[in-house]
Amino acid sequence: MPEAPVIIIGAGTSGIATAACLTKKSIPYIILERENCFASLWQKYTYDRVHLHLRKQLCELPHFPFPPSYPHYVPKKQFIDYLDNYVKNFNISPLYNRAVELAEYLDDDDDDEKWKVKAKNKDSGEVEDYYGKFLVVASGETAEPRVPEVQGLEGFKGRVIHSTGYKNGIDFKDQHVLVVGSGNSGMEIALDLANFGAKPSIIVRSPVHFLSKDMMYYAGVLLNYLSLSTVEKLVVIVSRIVYGDLSKYGIPFPSEGPFTMKMKYGKFPVIDLGTVKKIKSGEIQVLPAEIESIKGNQMLFRDGKSYPFDSIIFCTGFKRSTQKWLKGGDDLLNEDGFAKGGLWKGKNGLYCVGLSRRGFYGANLEAQNVANDIASLVGSST
Repeated sequence: MPEAPVIIIGAGTSGIATAACLTKKSIPYIILERENCFASLWQKYTYDRVHLHLRKQLCELPHFPFPPSYPHYVPKKQFIDYLDNYVKNFNISPLYNRAVELAEYLDDDDDDEKWKVKAKNKDSGEVEDYYGKFLVVASGETAEPRVPEVQGLEGFKGRVIHSTGYKNGIDFKDQHVLVVGSGNSGMEIALDLANFGAKPSIIVRSPVHFLSKDMMYYAGVLLNYLSLSTVEKLVVIVSRIVYGDLSKYGIPFPSEGPFTMKMKYGKFPVIDLGTVKKIKSGEIQVLPAEIESIKGNQMLFRDGKSYPFDSIIFCTGFKRSTQKWLKGGDDLLNEDGFAKGGLWKGKNGLYCVGLSRRGFYGANLEAQNVANDIASLVGSST
């Protein structure tokens, strides 16, 4: 029966960050990953043109800075190289192809309380048991792609993919492509499609803040000197000056600031990389209503209008998977699988990293907090 003081579920960036922090504390662990590689979102499910949207200093993993030669905004390939070096540097060896089916706390014997994790080995088909005093949930905010139910979708004659299946727009040239979802992925994929000669349309049903990378950077700098509300007001003013009134293009202006919306609803501002210019030029069409139904290649929208499309790309986010296998943990995670109130520690040695919707920076602080806390408990019990 494999056993270690700590079991980490997930070998994404949060999981390997936690593993590195535990290594620095000389605490053994087992890390289980359902895919066949670490950081599978980056290695297998991101599009070609993706870069980190924040400057590299805010995206570093603990105890391992980016090389000085890397640009401010690190592209996908270099980021994967960085993660590869990270794993090698800290000698992180996840157990791959382990799909967790159950994690439960065993407290029948007061002298031997521990977590039991059942994971299916996808190579052998066997279900394996793992035991540890501490359990770290690092399965990520992006565990399972979410595609909404749409009447008639199964009969659509064209191509249907989630954003995780999109690489570039080469195969979509001259096609009318509907992008469903107006977050950062949707906006950037629409831009990429337009650059490759496709004719994208994007559904925008809720208000959107557009900010540039520089606006985000200088907002971070100003927060060292000014209040959040003051910085937010300045950012909104600059955004309106740079982008103008986008409501005439079908994009409503939010009544709340970008950072307020992030904290209250987990809704990130869109980092504009050229999408606004394409919208203004008409190369990207904005549609304000959601899909009512699909018949053949024709989309009927809830505003009564109808358009034909050759392909659909759903940029509609993800669902967490913890509710399927984690028994208990209601004090730490909500029903959507996110950390309650930014918490990272629950009861009975349960922790989570990367589920508080605070990006790389928040996850990396959590990884260090978890390792420090476990080290203090391990030290007090010896």
